[in-house]
Amino acid sequence: MNPQIVIALYKPHEGKDADLRALIDQHIPTLRKLELITDRPALLARSRNGTYVEIFEWRESGRAHEHPEVARIWEAMEQVADLPSLDSLEEASRAFPHFQPVR
Repeated sequence: MNPQIVIALYKPHEGKDADLRALIDQHIPTLRKLELITDRPALLARSRNGTYVEIFEWRESGRAHEHPEVARIWEAMEQVADLPSLDSLEEASRAFPHFQPVR
């Protein structure tokens, strides 16, 4: 599989923003350590409704599902956040959507 850009969305459950941020802060370093993503810099932004928008480039996405370290992060994320689709964001309904940069 060729590298692919992915847009991952995480909408924190009420009162779980700090927990989610801690997991997001582990996500890219873990994927990079396991060589699952490219060296392209990842972006993290936030929509008006509080959803985090993480953009990165997979080397090969299928391999991520085989790693227990990644599974641990993803399972924990599902406990503190919803994983909405891009069309759920108000910004996605406009051309050239803008998001608040986080890092």
